[in-house]
Parts: sequence; structure tokens; C-alpha cells
Amino acid sequence: MLKWEGPFIGGLRCLLKPSLSWNEQVDLLVRRGLAIGDRAACARFLAANNYYRFSGYMRYFQNAPHLGDNSFRPQTAFDDIYAVYQADEGLRSLLYQRLARAEILLRTHTAYVIANDDGPCGRYLEKDFYTEAANSTSTAESCLADIARSKERHILRYMSAGHEAADLPVWSAVEAFSFGTLSKCIERGGQGSLSDAVATSVGVAKAGFPYRVRALVYLRNRCAHHCRLWHHSVIDAGPTPNNVRVKAKKLAGQFEPRSVLDVVASLDDILVRGSAADPVLPQLVQQHERTSAFWQGLAKPVSPRDCGA
Repeated sequence: MLKWEGPFIGGLRCLLKPSLSWNEQVDLLVRRGLAIGDRAACARFLAANNYYRFSGYMRYFQNAPHLGDNSFRPQTAFDDIYAVYQADEGLRSLLYQRLARAEILLRTHTAYVIANDDGPCGRYLEKDFYTEAANSTSTAESCLADIARSKERHILRYMSAGHEAADLPVWSAVEAFSFGTLSKCIERGGQGSLSDAVATSVGVAKAGFPYRVRALVYLRNRCAHHCRLWHHSVIDAGPTPNNVRVKAKKLAGQFEPRSVLDVVASLDDILVRGSAADPVLPQLVQQHERTSAFWQGLAKPVSPRDCGA
């Protein structure tokens, strides 16, 4: 059993484990019962993808990793886990493209609504334009910080000409906003009325719209940082409308409210109603069997401790 050794670091003791070469990592997997047909190929994969990262997928094929039993269930092969890993990578790439379309769509409609309802300049950068959450950074300050950091030529040229940020038209400014800042603008802007107006402009349900946008930001960030989507329960899960869920489940079968598939269903609704892109879910249904390990991990995410033998 591993034990805590060494000095305290940041209030915790460092858990010392030996550093293993790529080939030694392969040997460790074999000792734990993983069938590996091509050890050289496995070693090359681990050298390119990080053993620790891959262990996030391996846990679901092991007996009880949360209890220290890292042995693999009988008949488990490296190729089985690798297939799930590749499918997850493909999903991130697919979603990242669609989430970029959604972000641009929301930038466009947010700027359009603000310009028409409150004027194109100044107002959207005033603190009292927003209803702030307790103990949160001022949304106006976030907008100004994004503008100041921007390297976009149209913004640099405008600011270098001696203009103030307040003179920058909102349709130009939104191109500098991060997705997170844009999400806060939608949720808090117009003293809370902006979210309804943007939802109406896009053509989607107003109820829960800012939280649906927040879920897209969360999913985009996981994709951007190459984080695992398989068997992941979405923390900032937005309230996907019931009619959207019903339609999605007719196509894809059952899925949990905090699953990645639930957020995908919400994303599809926004993309299609906003005429921004084709939906993602039909493509996923064509690519993966509902009974596959990968699909089940998307639809019904569980902790590895809940699936051990």
C-alpha cells in the first residue's frame, strides 16, 4: 500500500511514486491484467498521451480503483480502452467546431439586441447596465479587460486613434469578449432583461436561457483543454427545455439531465433555430451504437467507484 512520505508541500504531503519509463508503464498494465497485443505501439501511445491522462479512461475497466484494486476486469484489452479514448477525442473535435459556431451566433445576436435597444456605444460598458451576482467580478470590468487584452486589428486601430473604450461599438467589442464574458453579459445585461431579448432574437425558449449558455461555455472549456467527456457529469448543466429533450431522446434514447448528451441536445436546438449549423446528435447516433461502452458513458455518466466489481 502507498503511504504518505516526505515533507509537507502546500499543506499536504507529497505522495511519492516511482517514475516509470514508457516500457515500464506497459509492463505495469500487463501485470494488472490488461491484454496488450502490440507493446511497442502501446508504449508509443503512452509517450504521446500521458499515462495519467489515459488512466481516467482505464478506471472504468478496472475492478475497484477507488479501493486501490487497479487490476483489470477479465478479457479487457488495450484496444477496447483505446477505442473509447479515440471516440472521445473525435467528439471533442466535433463539438469544438459547433460550439465555436454557437459562440459566434450568440455574439452576433447579443450585439444586435444591445445596439438596437440601448445604443451601440457606451451603455454596455457601464456598471449599472448589469445586475451583478454577489461577490463576482463586475461584468463591465470583464468586458473592458477583454477589450484591453485584444490583439484584433480592428480594435487596436480604433483604440490607437485616440478613442475611448466607451466609443467602441458593441458589434466590434463582442469580437474581443471571451465566451465566459459573453455568457455573463447575456445573463446579467440590461438589468436582467438581455437574456430574454437575445433568446427571442435567436428563436429559442427564454426560460433558463442564460444557464444553457453557461453550460455551453463549460463544455467548450473542457473541449479546449482536451478534458474527458466520457463518463463526465456536467457541473454547469443548463435546463434543457422538455420539448428539446423529448425530441432528442426519440433519436438517441435515454440520457441523464447532467450528461454530455443533454448539453449536446441543448446546443443542437440553439444551432438549428439560429440557422448556425447542422445538429450534432444525428451524427453521433450514426457513428456510435447505443449499446456501446462509449455511448453509455455519454448518456449515463457514473463515478468509477460505482462501476467497480
